[in-house]
Amino acid sequence: MIKRFALIPILLFISLNCLQLSAQNESKEPKIDFETFTLQNGLKVIFHIDRSDPVVAVALTSHVGSAREIEGRTGFAHLFEHLLFLESENLGKGGLDKMSARIGGSGANGSTSRDRTNYFQTVPNDALEKMIWAEADKLGYFINTVTEPVLSKEKQVVKNEKRQSGDNRPYGHTMYVIDKNLYPEGHPYNWQVIGSLEDLQNATLQNVKDFYNKWYVPNNVILTIAGDFNKEQAKEWVHKYFDEIKAGDKIEILKKQPVSLKESKQLYYEDNFAKLPELTLAYPSVYSYHEDSYALEILAKYLSQGKNAPLYKNLVAKKELTDEVQMYNYTSELAGELLLQIRAYDGKDLDEVKKAVEETFALFAKNGISEKDLKRIKAGQETEFYDGISSVLGKGFQLAQYQIFANDPNEINKNVEKIKKVTREDVMKVFKKYIFNKPFIATSFVPKGQITLALENSTEAEVVEERIIEGAEDEFDASITATYTKTPSSFDRSIEPPYWGTPEVTTPQIWNTSLPSGLSISGITTEEVPIIKFSLEMEGGLLLEDPKKIGVSNLLANLMTKGTKDKTPQELEEAIELLGSEIYVRAQDEKITISGSSLSRNFTKTIELVKEILLEPRWDESEFKLVKQQVLSQIQQEKANPNSIAKNEFKKLIYGQNNIIANNNLGNTATVNTIELADLKDYYHNKLTPLRSKFLVVGAIDLEETKATVKDISANWKPITVKIPVFETPNAPDSSQVYFYDVAGAKQSVIMIGTPALAATSKEFYPAEVMNYRLGGGGFASQLTQQLREGKGYTYGIRSGFNGSKMVGPFVISSGVRSNITFEALDLIKDILKQYPENFDATDLEVTKSFMVKSNARKFETLNSKLDMLSDITELGLDPDFIAQREKQVEALSIEDIQKLANKYINPAKMYYLVVGDAETQFPKLEELGFGKPVLLNEE
Repeated sequence: MIKRFALIPILLFISLNCLQLSAQNESKEPKIDFETFTLQNGLKVIFHIDRSDPVVAVALTSHVGSAREIEGRTGFAHLFEHLLFLESENLGKGGLDKMSARIGGSGANGSTSRDRTNYFQTVPNDALEKMIWAEADKLGYFINTVTEPVLSKEKQVVKNEKRQSGDNRPYGHTMYVIDKNLYPEGHPYNWQVIGSLEDLQNATLQNVKDFYNKWYVPNNVILTIAGDFNKEQAKEWVHKYFDEIKAGDKIEILKKQPVSLKESKQLYYEDNFAKLPELTLAYPSVYSYHEDSYALEILAKYLSQGKNAPLYKNLVAKKELTDEVQMYNYTSELAGELLLQIRAYDGKDLDEVKKAVEETFALFAKNGISEKDLKRIKAGQETEFYDGISSVLGKGFQLAQYQIFANDPNEINKNVEKIKKVTREDVMKVFKKYIFNKPFIATSFVPKGQITLALENSTEAEVVEERIIEGAEDEFDASITATYTKTPSSFDRSIEPPYWGTPEVTTPQIWNTSLPSGLSISGITTEEVPIIKFSLEMEGGLLLEDPKKIGVSNLLANLMTKGTKDKTPQELEEAIELLGSEIYVRAQDEKITISGSSLSRNFTKTIELVKEILLEPRWDESEFKLVKQQVLSQIQQEKANPNSIAKNEFKKLIYGQNNIIANNNLGNTATVNTIELADLKDYYHNKLTPLRSKFLVVGAIDLEETKATVKDISANWKPITVKIPVFETPNAPDSSQVYFYDVAGAKQSVIMIGTPALAATSKEFYPAEVMNYRLGGGGFASQLTQQLREGKGYTYGIRSGFNGSKMVGPFVISSGVRSNITFEALDLIKDILKQYPENFDATDLEVTKSFMVKSNARKFETLNSKLDMLSDITELGLDPDFIAQREKQVEALSIEDIQKLANKYINPAKMYYLVVGDAETQFPKLEELGFGKPVLLNEE
């Protein structure tokens, strides 16, 4: 799914209709009601009321994606996703983004798939009429504002996105190769959603207008409003702003177009970025909501996910060919495909991998799936379902999904029942019908010069590679104002509607206590969904490691979920999944965290398993060997990823040689190879203590229940004194220097610019974040985005921010820019930084204050946001009412305060400038930045 800007979590698209959803817990069943109506012009409207937070999500979903395009004009649906945010007749140029900043919205965003495009935002509920006005303006009063310069600029932005998501990363062309060969020429899924660079470049203004006039009409669109609002008032606004938009021509529903293969086809590709060989098998599958799709979903999960999965047992544990197997059933409106993907260890022959897959399939054909495995997978699906409806935006998405593809929001009733009714026989039936001994498309993506690792008898895949040519892009002037005759309306649409009321932001009530061991507990009670999320945070992480054995805490975290004293790894995983729970252990720079979620009814049993994981480790030698091999493979893969390279090299520059935080917490090949199981045991026994730990929980639970559940952990966890080492505070460089890491042939340059700045505990940290909003922290409201993306088309996205913790962290600017303007992008960023203190004005201050205050209405909507708030309060020593305190800080800030902070923390003459890109074409010119001769960090 292609996004307009940044990444958002993937949402479970399930809709709900005036029904009670069974949680097998009648006292805590959520009831989600909604109503629908249709305007005379065909616009379908869905309302859902949720009073839990003073916010409302508005989504406009158009039934058009890449499948409605034609060959030679691909990428139009996704291009429109971008264009619709730029301007409309009554909001003006950049009007939606400007308004989003003022009203404290989440930021206007969108996504495009094969079959639909949506536009969405969550805002404080006092701004609902403003959003309805804006969405109507995009739908009915937009196309006149698209000019040649606007189109030229947005082509560059989309092409940058394509480079970032595909061309400039390992295995980025995999789906291109699969879809070209799985779907025949002329099939609407034969091309990628983002389209081709050539098609995008050749798109004319008339092409764009024709596409809009055909598909962006009320009778092809759904408006969804979910949250805290007055239905009758909202109906009046919907009628006011949408009624007079004319319907378009009747749009025919596309017929289902499933595909079949007469024989298997094998292809290979030498990947410029890959360090490991990867095999992908694609089988023709079924379209969304097909009766077989439910069993196929369970089949994919069973075969591949977790230690009990047949593919894991054979390929990972037994044959040690890979560290992970991924399998999923990718369904779309017209057809579907079931994908199996295996990234093998360094030097492994993919024929050996494929043989192991075939062995596993043959064994499954004999044994099938057990009732217990069927039960645990369904339990996990129940938890996923509730996670998917934890926000008003998630509910809105799910409602629209069923309406647009099933034409019946009540399908949720049938859908959940179909999942529950899947039997062992159903799973075996779809396995034999779609996979076992059936033709497939196989792709072997191998590192340069390692063709021998590809499947035998493979044909070279055709992939269009972009050449790096200086000055190849079209010139345009994005500042040119469009001239046009405005579309007539019965009232003056140029007047922005007023706010209605004032959102009542209520900070969640936090409860705290401490147990005798020193373990602290903090929590928030909320019963919106029958889910509980928790986090046990233990100070230390990388900070407590031996510099000669970096990677110990990460290995320990990985090993902790690989069995307990009384449970094998398989038994532990099964116990977790049968509860519908999730438990993760993660090591970070400054802590190790055991976190997870469970259905409310299973929280006590879930924490019993957490206790086993924490206090009764298994110390399995074979699992340690496997975990170590997996980490070494991960380190190898990071060497191929420009973004990972940039992150790791930037840490070294910021923290220097004498601070352990300069290291990648995975370790490196040399340190990981020296680590033994005894090193993990030493860390476990001497570094983890309840005296430096906190248990955080949010959901349908209270203080007394939490104490009763967690007391056994406290009673059996011996307190020990652990001293956290203090390292020298990193300082800003005396003068700027450019560093370059060469990735030959890179289609983009990944840039990171920054300097050591502030600890999050500093009194100036939050004011500095406020100062940064208009620079690079405010998305499309920021100068960096407006000038580099909107003004020049240099990048798909750019941001800046302060990354402090209890330790001093950096101010950092990060982006990916097209290779042939690397110098120009850096030079422009340098100028923006230099001028920012001087050009920050009263308007900037007003917008910043409005966003910082109004956005607080969205601070506590989801369980995750509440858990994050608890973590910040307990880790940084914030007061429970810190939001109210920050509002007062914001209101008190002046232009002079902002300028002072900017001059202090964003001096472009005292920063590290890091570029990861193609040295042959980009390195020489960077000396012109005026920071001396660039330093080449590698010789590749």
